[in-house]
Amino acid sequence: MDYRREDLTEAKRQIESTLHKLRETVKTLEAKEKPDRYKSQITLAKRRIAAFEIAIYLIEKELEGSVQRS
Repeated sequence: MDYRREDLTEAKRQIESTLHKLRETVKTLEAKEKPDRYKSQITLAKRRIAAFEIAIYLIEKELEGSVQRS
């Protein structure tokens, strides 16, 4: 699929913002007095972080490719 460069750049920006919030959430939950109570939430957040990191990587690859195609 072809996406406009601006759309990819905005998507990357939004994902990076969400990633920042997720990382802060993990820090907060892990710092709680009994982090084991939040184990499933921490696991879910970490899995989402990994997924968003992959998405950013793929967006960056697409952006690099669009520069080469131009």
